Amino acid sequence: MLISTTKLNSILSDPNILIIDTRSFKEYSEGHIPGAVNLDLFAFHWIDTSPDGIENFNKQTQTLFSFVGITNEKKVVFYDQVSGMLAARGVWMSMYFSHPDTVMLDGGITKWQKDNFSLETKSNPFQPSKFSGKVNPEIISGYEYILDNIDTLKIIDARSIQEYNGDIVRAAQVGHIPKSVNIDWNLNIGDDGTFKSDNELSELYQIPKDSEIVTYCQGAYRAANAFLALKKLGFTNIRVYLGSWGEWGNKLDLPVEK
Repeated sequence: MLISTTKLNSILSDPNILIIDTRSFKEYSEGHIPGAVNLDLFAFHWIDTSPDGIENFNKQTQTLFSFVGITNEKKVVFYDQVSGMLAARGVWMSMYFSHPDTVMLDGGITKWQKDNFSLETKSNPFQPSKFSGKVNPEIISGYEYILDNIDTLKIIDARSIQEYNGDIVRAAQVGHIPKSVNIDWNLNIGDDGTFKSDNELSELYQIPKDSEIVTYCQGAYRAANAFLALKKLGFTNIRVYLGSWGEWGNKLDLPVEK
């Protein structure tokens, strides 16, 4: 799920590659990887994980991927400022739709520039497609799934400790999902913007390999980064809670811990 800056630079001219810059348009316009299109993934929050909500999320994602030009025949590369949460969200969404070849640029544009690879400032247009992919329900969670399995799940809260403790208020309720443990997603990233080594990540995620894990944050962006870190370590049974605290913390009938 990761591609190095050197490898990406070597295949930039491949017509079957689609590079997606997930940052803001302002950042994109100030300099991006040659050939990249811009899709600011922060614009697409989703906090309704009722059955209808998930169905609508599926439809919106297919429309979005069609708009940007994703097909199953293309190698799709998402990148961010570092190995960040926006690119991770793109990779997770692609995996959710069973895309066969989707990766994140490890280190993002920060590492790209550090390695002195070229940038461009001209905008690249989308070449829309008709994307259709098969959803993989094994890597997504709604709030009901967590409630039903709360005693057996390992729940990872990828937010800051202040959000986890309830010192920062971002919903009607404060605190965290019961039994969840806090591992701030920033701890996944090394000084150069790339993911930390497997040894370093293993120190963070001291969880049995056969665990069923659910990651969450505020809106399932940081949670997607934790998902990729766990995948990198070889965990196989991981779900991202799409609604995250934006949903859970605003449903007053759901239990919380402080």
